[in-house]
Amino acid sequence: MTGATESTPSRIVPRVPLLNAANALTALRLVLVPVFGATVVVSAMTHAGWRMAACLIFAFASATDLVDGWIARRFGLVTSLGKVADPIADKALTGAALVLLSWYDRLPWWVTVAILVRELGITGLRFWVIRHGVIAASRGGKIKTALQILAIAWYLWPMPALLAPVGPWIMGAAVVVTVVTGFDYVAQALRLRRPTP
Repeated sequence: MTGATESTPSRIVPRVPLLNAANALTALRLVLVPVFGATVVVSAMTHAGWRMAACLIFAFASATDLVDGWIARRFGLVTSLGKVADPIADKALTGAALVLLSWYDRLPWWVTVAILVRELGITGLRFWVIRHGVIAASRGGKIKTALQILAIAWYLWPMPALLAPVGPWIMGAAVVVTVVTGFDYVAQALRLRRPTP
């Protein structure tokens, strides 16, 4: 017995590659933003066929947000790049849709401004408190996202006259939930930044 102690080998944590399926879907969503925007412009919100195309592109791009998050968590592909790029892609897609709907007089500008101010503000809050903790997406936040996507899709699709009036009600609900959850996230951020005694 030599008296020497054997060192326990440290566990090597595998490095997650930046080029992975989750980040690829996020990149695809960013690429689809100008494609979606161009399709809306071509439609001028008057051509039914192009409006349908824009709605389908928007729905597909929105779906990638659900899929890339699931892939990242399920297969351990969470990266710092993904944490930054994912919310940027989300806000770019939603922001482009809202601005274009307002530009073509389908949505009041105050709705677009209210939602974008909230979305950009909460994104800023997340980065502000990132050293102290993570503001997790709440159930209300997920409902907010679902309502926004549904409302935007409803406005984009050339609905028959009987169903078209439903769109403003869905968007109204989306605005209410957006504002309420915004205050909740602000409260969470303040709690995270509060110095511990």
